[in-house]
Amino acid sequence: QVQLVESGGGLVQAGGSLRLSCAASGRTFSTYGMGWFRQAPGKEREFVAAINWSGRGTDYAGSVKGRFTISRDNAKNTLYLQMNSLKPEDTAVYYCAKSLYGSGGSRPQTYEYWGQGTQVTVSS
Repeated sequence: QVQLVESGGGLVQAGGSLRLSCAASGRTFSTYGMGWFRQAPGKEREFVAAINWSGRGTDYAGSVKGRFTISRDNAKNTLYLQMNSLKPEDTAVYYCAKSLYGSGGSRPQTYEYWGQGTQVTVSS
C-alpha cells in the first residue's frame, strides 16, 4: 500500500508562484513514474505533468508547458510541482499520483494510487 500526501497549495495572485509537494510512503517510490493532475469545479480531472522513475523524462500539458516544472527527489520519496506565472484558470484541486509503470503518462487509468489533493486558488 502506498500513501501520497500533497501539500503547498493556497491562495495566490495571478502571476505568482507556488510549489506543491507530494510525500510518498513505501520503499518503491524510486522505481515508478509519478504524475500531477488537477480538477476544477464542474470539470473532469485533467493531466498536468508526469515524470519517469529517474526524473530524466518529463511531460507536460500544453496549458502549463513553460510555466510549471515537475521534479522528484528519490532520496526523500518526494515529488514536486513548481508553478510559476499562475493564471486564474489554474485554479483547481491538484492531485499527485503513482504510475503503474516506470514512466509517467497522461492517462489517469495508468495510475494506481492517488493523494487526497491540495487546493490551489489563483485570484485575478
